[in-house]
Amino acid sequence: MRAGERRIGGSLVRRLLAEQFPRWARLPLRRVPSAGTVNALYRLGDDLVVRLPRIADAAEDAAKEFAWLPRLAAALPFPVPEIVGLGTPTPGYPWHWSVLRWLDGDAPVPDALTDARQLAADLGVFVAALREIDLPGGPPAYRGTPLSAVDGGTRSAIADLRGSVDTGAATAAWEEALAAPRWTGPPRWLHSDLMPMNLLVREGRLAAVLDFATFGTGDPACDLIPAWNLLPAAARPVFRDAAGADDAGWARGRGWALSMALVQLPHYRDTNPAIAANATRVIREVLAEQRDS
Repeated sequence: MRAGERRIGGSLVRRLLAEQFPRWARLPLRRVPSAGTVNALYRLGDDLVVRLPRIADAAEDAAKEFAWLPRLAAALPFPVPEIVGLGTPTPGYPWHWSVLRWLDGDAPVPDALTDARQLAADLGVFVAALREIDLPGGPPAYRGTPLSAVDGGTRSAIADLRGSVDTGAATAAWEEALAAPRWTGPPRWLHSDLMPMNLLVREGRLAAVLDFATFGTGDPACDLIPAWNLLPAAARPVFRDAAGADDAGWARGRGWALSMALVQLPHYRDTNPAIAANATRVIREVLAEQRDS
């Protein structure tokens, strides 16, 4: 899916465990199917999971999560990953990797949610709680910048999708998001990648939020993207109210959802059907909302 992607197999995971965490080296090990594009996941016994980056751009994600997640977790209303072992680079594997507690649940499926309004409320509570954490010195979030920072890439993706999407409507929706007032408050904490694959649900409720690789501080509007990548239109007001989003933040959040989907669709159309399908859904939902507003 990405240039320079490293192949990771069970034998490598076994060797790394034997070298660095021998107490876990003999536990049953099996690969976890995932639509994720950055990390390989291996279930380790019943209670653990091994997470290894496949690309160099993610080389320091585990160390960043190890440093910050324990401090954030105490202030969050839903479980987040707990790293119990931080693996270090070796001659056979050049990046940090991690062993985490296994979190039970299922990835939510858009258009097949058990209780969309309850999940919307849970997600809004999580987003608001993360935004209000007062913990200075955090790293900049991957998507905590003004939307203008991704204008070029978004317009290039729109051009690439000519014939596949309504590029005129997509451009109009994107330009409306760009025109929204910018965030002028202090940098706030955000996850910045609240895709369905990074969420777990149980019995209709949010059970956990996963993969904080892109988290940090900045404009928190990007954390509103579940409104379009997961939730039905009828549940969006519940999410917006619980998240405490104003008009400008909502417009920027919709812009982030659209930009991410437009970039993902041509990139993953032939390599990751799950992400491509979700991107198609987001574009459809954003443009429908644009028409109805």
